[in-house]
Amino acid sequence: MIDASVDGNAARFINHSCDPNCDAVVEDGSIWIETIRGVAPGEELAYDYAFVLPERHTPAAKRRYPCRCGAANCRGTILARKR
Repeated sequence: MIDASVDGNAARFINHSCDPNCDAVVEDGSIWIETIRGVAPGEELAYDYAFVLPERHTPAAKRRYPCRCGAANCRGTILARKR
């Protein structure tokens, strides 16, 4: 369980980034955090939360879920692009 609001484990401390170095992989009912590129010693682990709301991702919804990761490609929200 990585949801910090529901007694998650140590993975709950992994932050979101629009330019992540990790990915969350679901396998056999478990979630694994795997690196997707080299990670320097002391570098923070981060993955793209890519949160999906059941409703449309309106500008107002995006403002409710802001991202301030600072990446050059930051999309300004932790919400996934929804098409």
